[in-house]
Amino acid sequence: MEDLPAGLPDHDLRAGLARYGITGPPVHAPVGFGDHHWTVYDRWFTSVSDLTTKPLADLRRAMETAAALAEQLPFVVAPVRSEDGDVVVLLNDRYALSVFPHVTGRSGSFGDPVHPGVSELLAALHGCEPPADCPVAPIGVPGRTELETVLDDPGEWCSAEARELFMAHTDVVRDRLTELDRLAERLPDEQVVTHGEPHAGNVIVSPHGLCLVDWDTVGLAPPERDHWLVDDDSPFYELRWAIADIADFTEKLRAPHERSRDAELTLHYFTKTLKSL
Repeated sequence: MEDLPAGLPDHDLRAGLARYGITGPPVHAPVGFGDHHWTVYDRWFTSVSDLTTKPLADLRRAMETAAALAEQLPFVVAPVRSEDGDVVVLLNDRYALSVFPHVTGRSGSFGDPVHPGVSELLAALHGCEPPADCPVAPIGVPGRTELETVLDDPGEWCSAEARELFMAHTDVVRDRLTELDRLAERLPDEQVVTHGEPHAGNVIVSPHGLCLVDWDTVGLAPPERDHWLVDDDSPFYELRWAIADIADFTEKLRAPHERSRDAELTLHYFTKTLKSL
């Protein structure tokens, strides 16, 4: 995210870092699309999650799973624990903090070709013993009910441009939802530990080998949940990703929001995704 999060004063972030014994100045890192990030002394990489979209209990469960996976798999970049032993620290009523070791290396962006070595990482991940209390990745689309309500009654939007675009694509969105249900019936029953988003932006080529970061979507699911991002092996998960993005962007663009770089990016990706259906 390129904008600083609303409702997170600097002293809340520093107080959260202090619970890890980190006292250096946090430097905002405008990367990714979802969580907010800072680095500290090029030693720590922090992720601040908005609890209005990512429940605290789910976040803690995912981070505990990542910590357990790191004991089996060396490529898992897992959260470090606070001085109280927590993998997630509450900053205020809206935001929570996770801290990770900073990994030196290079990564790509979503949509870039994925490093061929990622297939080996996924094979190891899918073949490992699932940690206790590993989440189960949902098959359904988050926000689908709300999206279908807007399809039936678009109502008012904060962005008139986005509303017009959405109205021009309501039929195709309905068709893709029907197709998604049909594809879901063909999913295999196999359940393995999946990362959820092993695209180029979450792969770091480090001096010590490939690393996978961003484990908040970890969960038990068919292997296809990961493979579609690497070798286009699942039309269901590819379509599910697009529909989930549309549902998320629709909610953001209908809600009151200020003009900002993040709002511009949301409209850009909303437009691109709708036109790709």
